[in-house]
Amino acid sequence: MSCLFTTRITELFNTRLPIVAGGMQWLSDADYVAAAARTGLMGFITAGSYPELEDLRREIRRCRELAEGLPFGVNVSMLPKLVEGEKTERIFDLIIEEGVRFVETAGRNPEPYLPKLHQAGIKVVHKVPTVRLALKAQEVGVDAVTVVGAECGGHPGMELVGTFVQAAVAARELSIPLIVGGGVGSGAHLIAALALGAEGVIIGTRFLVAEEIWAHRSFKERIVAARETDTTLMLQSVRNTLRALKNKTTEIVQQLEREHGDDMDISILMPYLSGKVGREAYQSGDTSLGALATGQAVAFADRIEPLAAIVGRLEQEAHTTLERLRSFGPLASCGAY
Repeated sequence: MSCLFTTRITELFNTRLPIVAGGMQWLSDADYVAAAARTGLMGFITAGSYPELEDLRREIRRCRELAEGLPFGVNVSMLPKLVEGEKTERIFDLIIEEGVRFVETAGRNPEPYLPKLHQAGIKVVHKVPTVRLALKAQEVGVDAVTVVGAECGGHPGMELVGTFVQAAVAARELSIPLIVGGGVGSGAHLIAALALGAEGVIIGTRFLVAEEIWAHRSFKERIVAARETDTTLMLQSVRNTLRALKNKTTEIVQQLEREHGDDMDISILMPYLSGKVGREAYQSGDTSLGALATGQAVAFADRIEPLAAIVGRLEQEAHTTLERLRSFGPLASCGAY
């Protein structure tokens, strides 16, 4: 299928489509990211999935080979506050050494790292949950910004503004290229985002059922069965809102938050939130436990199939949406105005 659009996002990444396969902890490996590249998207390996730097280096090299020269990047999700032992500086040094051209950052202001990244010719896209933070990212000099709304899986922030509103406000206020996400699961969403002024969309949950995602088939079957009402919010008590698939873990965490209120100590929650528990759920297919980041776009993840097939359907839906809009006729013909 021919390219639908040329936007500043497709030009920035040199991709066929204005769609980003956002970095997903534990899941965005070389197989998935390279599949995104070959399909015409920008994808990001999640650095946080590789505690050992040399493992990350090997994954980057493997992705470069699988992507057949097409562009891809690395996601660096920094903790909101610098903590002892954090390896962010060394991760960026490795990314530079490996000649990666694109970085997706989140979680903390990337300003301290921008000079060295830009000097190396790397383009930086910063992901945020509010327009206020997007404007700050623009001010410090990122190359593009991703704004996610309350519908997104993972961390939608504390203010929980919906994607429809965020996209329009961000497009009005920003001058750098804008990607929007949260609840994006169909080609119609892509057309709507572009109509609102964005130049690309980010998709995570909709792609969880791609065959290239290494997670257990039982996990993917649970995603296929889920509806838009099967996710929930937690961790607002510790100011780190998370949208995840409803399960025993979310029930326990929410109960603890109700019991402790403003006195909640994050250490009480950590046994339930550990990344190890979530990774085991992906490995075993047992989705009853773990904080499994899932957005409301789960409603559109309706079958397990190759990523290229999912993207092909998105493209067809986008074409169908445009044809439906054209069927309404020229605006000038609408009444005596």
